[in-house]
Amino acid sequence: MLWTLAVILFVLWILGFGVFHVAGGLIHILLVIAIVVVIVRLVTGRRVV
Repeated sequence: MLWTLAVILFVLWILGFGVFHVAGGLIHILLVIAIVVVIVRLVTGRRVV
């Protein structure tokens, strides 16, 4: 679930550079938050069953 969210936000972020200039900033912030959450999950070693 978390990986899917990160991939979707990454794709939207890339689209935001060329297509959606208004939403690009918001998508960038959401992508950074998703990456931080993924890194925290990897560091803590918790796995979703």
